[in-house]
Amino acid sequence: MRRGLLGLCLGLVAGAHAQMRCDAPRSPVFAKYEKLDVTDGWLEVYRLPGNTYALHEPRQAERVFSYLIVGEKRALLFDSGLGIGHIETVVKRLTNVPVMVLNSHTHYDHVGGNYAFTEVLGVDSDYTRKSAEGKPNSLMAEMVSSRQTCPPLPADLKAETYAIRPFRVTSTVFDGQRLDLGGRVVEVLLTPGHTPDALCLLDRANRQLFTGDTFYPGNLWLFVPETDLDAYQRSMERLAGLVPVVDVLRPAHILPEADPRMLPKVAEALPLARSGKMAFTVRNDHRVYAFDGFSILLANPK
Repeated sequence: MRRGLLGLCLGLVAGAHAQMRCDAPRSPVFAKYEKLDVTDGWLEVYRLPGNTYALHEPRQAERVFSYLIVGEKRALLFDSGLGIGHIETVVKRLTNVPVMVLNSHTHYDHVGGNYAFTEVLGVDSDYTRKSAEGKPNSLMAEMVSSRQTCPPLPADLKAETYAIRPFRVTSTVFDGQRLDLGGRVVEVLLTPGHTPDALCLLDRANRQLFTGDTFYPGNLWLFVPETDLDAYQRSMERLAGLVPVVDVLRPAHILPEADPRMLPKVAEALPLARSGKMAFTVRNDHRVYAFDGFSILLANPK
């Protein structure tokens, strides 16, 4: 993606948020999970069932979640957040087994900590390779501004130098691949649409599906140039078929859980939004189609 277009895309993403509300009440969903006294001062850590941890960034407007999935011999970090804090430090305090990183996709808010890990898995795609080059401060400074964050920021973070550092993908993954962590297996499901390299992780034994940005309970961003709506539709229909074997979704934004029954609802909703026959509102030059439990944001044609 050319730099000018990338800047436009990041601007659109930032514009999709209202200013960060530092006094917003916390969802009661968080009370369901034990909050651990493990932090780098930026990340919050919640213990989930099945030797899984949710690593949350609540003081940035994206409200990102990364997930540490621990087996007997290895652990998998599903996304590494914005790189504002030191996710590698938190991970080392949670497990002493070797850790590999796999990204739900390579948008900037999911790869910020990749540079700190020696083993990074990824999709074999031009989009992933481009993302691995990082993002400069000129594009990323807004993400740590007072409009997008709540204090305190880490002492070693400077708005004038904050960037997404380059990282190296050390091996690639394929659809249906089973990653054996030792006594625990997770399955890679390629789900392109939101981005060309989007994927989900299925943990059959614990009946949970890690969905990244393919689904989360909020405004689904389907307006940037790298989004393929036809591919997204196919991916959602595929995921909807997993409802009988999944009890909970683990999204990458807003909340650490969502109802799997949302998946077929999104698959049904997208054609309605694309039909041109459904009412919408316009926000930050996006068309917003509101549904029960989520909204779909599409580009507003000029």
